[in-house]
Amino acid sequence: MAFVRDNNIVNYQVTHSRRKHHQCKHCDKAFPLKGNLIIHMRSHTGEKPYQCNHCGRDFSQNGQLKIHMRKHTGERPYQCSQCERAFSEIGNLNNHLRIHTGEKPYKCNYCDKAFSIHHALTCHLRTHTGKRAYRCSQCEKTFQQKCDLMRHGMIHTGEKPYKCSQCDKAFTESTNLKCHMRTHTGEKPYQCSQCDKAFSHKGHLTIHFRTHTGEKPYQCTHCEKTFPERGSLA
Repeated sequence: MAFVRDNNIVNYQVTHSRRKHHQCKHCDKAFPLKGNLIIHMRSHTGEKPYQCNHCGRDFSQNGQLKIHMRKHTGERPYQCSQCERAFSEIGNLNNHLRIHTGEKPYKCNYCDKAFSIHHALTCHLRTHTGKRAYRCSQCEKTFQQKCDLMRHGMIHTGEKPYKCSQCDKAFTESTNLKCHMRTHTGEKPYQCSQCDKAFSHKGHLTIHFRTHTGEKPYQCTHCEKTFPERGSLA
């Protein structure tokens, strides 16, 4: 086949080079270059020839190792043009930029919520599907979010990483430490909208507010009496 114009020759060569001659024997994927096929084959064989000399982690691609190495070196070559933050991976920079643009391209099919990163949508979808992808290895409990599984795991290990600087108490969650600190500071951020009372915990405000509304959501199982708080049932 002959072409008159040079740009036609270039176009033909590009089209020809994109033809996927290299077929994977394990699945239906095909690749234009043999090197691409070799890399893909590692997804079937599990081969990971690139090892980190700092922590021993193995990777199937050299590019993955290079990105991983930035965790050890602290290198962050991708700088945000809107603020001073920098990132080790370009994907993380792109996710961050949506904070500035307000873009939320990942939309929920079940409700009107939208998210700036795909992982946030994946986590949100579990609230609709009820899927619990994270299972505790110590018991039968399952969780929708990885962070919930990690918090639960501390029940088994007894780990309490959040320590009070004022006393010897420690907590499994940072939010519990934050609430506890108010016993030292006297802070009461939860103000009643009906009177001048304020509370250190949101739950205490909720219970107090029932004195204004008359709500009594807890009913005795033996009689018809109802109470504003669960403790009154005992």
